[in-house]
Amino acid sequence: MAQSGQKLEDLTRGDNLAWFCIQSFLKRKHIAAAHLRNHGAEVYLPRIRFKRLTRRGVRWRTEPLFPNYCFARFEPQTSLRRMQHAFGVKSVVHFGNHWPTVADEVINALRAAVRGDRPCVVQPEMQTGQGVTIAGGMFHGFEAVVTRVMPARERIAVLMEFLGTQVTLELAGENAASESHHRDLILEQV
Repeated sequence: MAQSGQKLEDLTRGDNLAWFCIQSFLKRKHIAAAHLRNHGAEVYLPRIRFKRLTRRGVRWRTEPLFPNYCFARFEPQTSLRRMQHAFGVKSVVHFGNHWPTVADEVINALRAAVRGDRPCVVQPEMQTGQGVTIAGGMFHGFEAVVTRVMPARERIAVLMEFLGTQVTLELAGENAASESHHRDLILEQV
């Protein structure tokens, strides 16, 4: 196995299948991955799936764990040039004459943590006292505070101010997004 930070001349001796970090062009990671596979590389693109507050309410999103990057395993002596010029690939990550490789153990640990090639579902747990934004229904966009979590029914009770008084509502957990998701929505609109 090649060591991280080796020069290309050192990598080209013998049969050295190694993992490399590949940078794709913006929003072209799947195209780059497909073309790398067509050129004979094994490709790993770890993805996560999570809920995000949008203008239409809470929606599921699937995104790469490392935006614009994937990992490809290939023999650098015979394939490096092809991989660098594959459609959608911006570059094979390198630092001057050093072509860092990613150890097999790191890829295996990532696959174990992200559960293979399927997206890893990330569901933030709602907690009592947490600020949320209501997504959907007549109170869409209102801010509230979680007062009770009911995991068996997948519901939460929230306390919000409405017409000068405090009101307690019970809603499905999917109809509330934590305030950090609300900030992401505001940043997307700017």
